[in-house]
Amino acid sequence: MTTPMPTGAGAGGPAEPGAGGPMTGGVTGGVPTSRRARPAGGRGGARRTGRGTKPRFGFGLIGPRRDRHSVPVDQLGALALPVGDDGLVVGVDAEGRPAVLGINQPSPYDVTLIGGLWTAQVLALRAAATGARVAVETGRAPAWTALAQAAGGGQPCITLHDVGRVPPQGASAGSPVVVVRDCGMRPPRGRVVSGPWQSVLTLLPYLSPVAPRLLEKSSLVGVQRVSPDEAAQIGRIMGLQRAEWEALSTLADGVTLWCTPGDRQFVMTQATDAETGLLGAARRMD
Repeated sequence: MTTPMPTGAGAGGPAEPGAGGPMTGGVTGGVPTSRRARPAGGRGGARRTGRGTKPRFGFGLIGPRRDRHSVPVDQLGALALPVGDDGLVVGVDAEGRPAVLGINQPSPYDVTLIGGLWTAQVLALRAAATGARVAVETGRAPAWTALAQAAGGGQPCITLHDVGRVPPQGASAGSPVVVVRDCGMRPPRGRVVSGPWQSVLTLLPYLSPVAPRLLEKSSLVGVQRVSPDEAAQIGRIMGLQRAEWEALSTLADGVTLWCTPGDRQFVMTQATDAETGLLGAARRMD
């Protein structure tokens, strides 16, 4: 296909097919004139993109066009995600929902657990899994050695210390600490106390003479199966309803009543396969 040449004084007539190249043209007044080659496609103007539109120079290719996704306002609730509080999963409640303990706090947080070693060790493992460093103050280190060696894949995330020998831990928001005190029926006053980002969990196997003081100052109290007399005394200290404290003498292994000043919840701690392989089945007695 040929394109007519400009006409004017001295025009050399129509161009011959095949003459010259894309940058050549006729001669007007003895001066060469040029014309730009048209893009492929002729009069359509621009290169085809599949939609009959011109490419957007400098903006890339036009992507696919799809219908917008929209949801009526009254159906937005269907998009909600089942996300609860963050923290340590201590088990499931009576409805099978996860029970979460926010043990890493920016303020001092004391927990007292009247229960078995098995539950305390599961809590220590799960606290380490949240990224906290766990320092165990214990008079029975052999009972904790396998746990400390298995936790953290070789990293010292759980350390063992003799009673009264826990050094300062240097807790911070980026490196929270949980101190587990497994010091028997009458734990001495600890050198390391709770503080910002450093929680202290004290394990008591039974209700001891020091228990009332610990229960009253604790932010959270956990109670596993105890004798009827101990259950009645705990009920008076914690202000439990009769049905709640009477149930304490009949709890199954792995069940704990967790109490705060304004809440009560029975929780079943269910071990994972890894926890069962390391610690065995749930048990109240050691």
